[in-house]
Amino acid sequence: MVEVITEIYIEAPIAICFDMARDIDIHTKTVWKHTREKAVAGVTKGLIQKGELVTFEATHFGVRQRLTSKISEMVVPSFFVDETQRGAFKSLRHEHLFEKRGKGTLMTDVLRFEAPLGVLGWFAERVILKRYMRKFLEHRNKQLKILAEQPENRLHG
Repeated sequence: MVEVITEIYIEAPIAICFDMARDIDIHTKTVWKHTREKAVAGVTKGLIQKGELVTFEATHFGVRQRLTSKISEMVVPSFFVDETQRGAFKSLRHEHLFEKRGKGTLMTDVLRFEAPLGVLGWFAERVILKRYMRKFLEHRNKQLKILAEQPENRLHG
C-alpha cells in the first residue's frame, strides 16, 4: 500500500472549501482535462453526502475506466472520506481534511491505495502510480484553490 499526502492553503472559509471539495460538478471541472472525467452514476451533480456513491468515468494511461466511490465518513466541515467500491485499484481510501487557519483553510489530502496484480502492482504503485496520483491531486487542489478564492466566495462561510 502506498500513501500520498498533499497540503494546500486556501484563502477562503472552511465551509466553502469543504463544500467545493465534495461538489461533483466542481470535481469534474478541476481534474486534468485530458482524462475527460465525468460522473456517470450515483450522485452525478451537486454535493455528495455520507453514505452516497458516485461513479466516475475517466481516461488514465490511455484506458477508459470507471471508479465507484462511497463517502464512508463525514464530519462537517472538517473531514470526509471516500473509499473505492469498484475500479482499477485493489483498494483506495481518500481522506479529505480541512482546518481553519487564520482567515483561510488548510486542506490536506491523505490518499492510500493498493494496486492489483501482486508484485507487478507493487512495482507500479511505487514507480508510476505514486507520482501520478500526487500530480493529479496537486493539480486538482490548485484548481479548487483558484475557484474558492474567487471574490464571490469570500462573502460566504
